[in-house]
This record gives sequence, structure tokens and C-alpha cells, in this order.
Amino acid sequence: MSQFIESIKVEDQEVFLLELHQKRVNQTFSHFGKEGSIDLAKIYKNLEHDEDGLFKLRISYDMDKRIRTQMIPYAIPEIQDFQLVENNSFDYSFKFEDRKELDKMKMKSKAEEIIIVKNNHITDTSFSNLLFLKGKDWFTPNSFLLNGAQRQHLLKQKKIKEAEITLQNIKQFSHFQIINALNDFDDMFIYPIHRIKNLPGNEEYLDL
Repeated sequence: MSQFIESIKVEDQEVFLLELHQKRVNQTFSHFGKEGSIDLAKIYKNLEHDEDGLFKLRISYDMDKRIRTQMIPYAIPEIQDFQLVENNSFDYSFKFEDRKELDKMKMKSKAEEIIIVKNNHITDTSFSNLLFLKGKDWFTPNSFLLNGAQRQHLLKQKKIKEAEITLQNIKQFSHFQIINALNDFDDMFIYPIHRIKNLPGNEEYLDL
């Protein structure tokens, strides 16, 4: 049976974006024809977590409502380089625990992190959504693989906009950043676009 995960930000004993995480869990149960769901707030409360600092609450679950929890200290990563990797058949519309395909793509790459290109469109990294800067505005690809909780939150707050971002127009953007439940908007590293080592038009593009 498929296993699913939610990775939830807990900082100084406060839980973030819980409503959006719960909504995704509910949608997963509904999509796979199961009634009811699991209660994330109750799961967190039962952990009796009393430490300050930044943690990732990782909840693994299946459709029989079996759960495993881990509370993991978290540090926002700085990534040295990124590589565009094409995969036109990859589907990650639900947050599956099985990351074999993602790991395979990373193993084949020659960079620390990958940016997955699907049908010529920029999607996500192996663990996050993406934002791209043009002028003073931040845009997120409308061709995402997984509609992350942080992505939904920032769109609702109108801090970011959706855009079609492709291999043809990616160089129109000056910088980019990664976002997920643990990586907030402007709370982490902002990378110049050339940190992507095989941008179209670069000599390295076809060699990687």
C-alpha cells in the first residue's frame, strides 16, 4: 500500500500552515476512495513536543491510517549548484513517501540539486517548489509537480504570482529561490540564475 508523507514546520513549539497540510491529507484520502482522514493537530499534540528551535515534523501515513512520526531538528540548506533535468513522464501530484525516481534523477546529475523540466516547462526541485525573480516581482511556475503548502500560502497572500516558466524564457529571470513548508519566502538563500549550471545556451547545456 502506498505511503504518503507530510513535512510540517514546527518552530518554538508553534506549528505552521497546519490547515493547508490537513487539506492535502484530506484530499489524498478522498482521491484514493477512503472515508475520513488523520488529524494532524491531534498527532502533534500527542507528541508533547516542548523544545524551542526549528524542527521538521515528518508524518508518514497510509490509507489504513497507520502513522509514523519523527521530529527532526532542521537547518535551511545552502545549495552550491543546480542542474536542469528533463523527465516528461514524472508524476508527483500526491506527496508519496517513495522517492526512488527523484533519487535516480539526482544520482544521474552532476549538481547538488536538480530542477525538473517536464515538456519544456520548469517544475520543482527534488524537494521544493521554486520562485523566480523578474524586476521586483517573484513568480512561481504554473507547471509545478506538487502544489506545496508554502506555495499555496504565498499565492493566497499575493506575495508571489504564477507564470509560465519554460526553457525558452528562464533566462529572463535574474534570481530564484526554493520554498517548501520549512523554507519560507525570503527566509533562505536567494540564488542568481547562473547558479543553474546548464541553462539553455550555456556551453555545458548539452554536456550534462
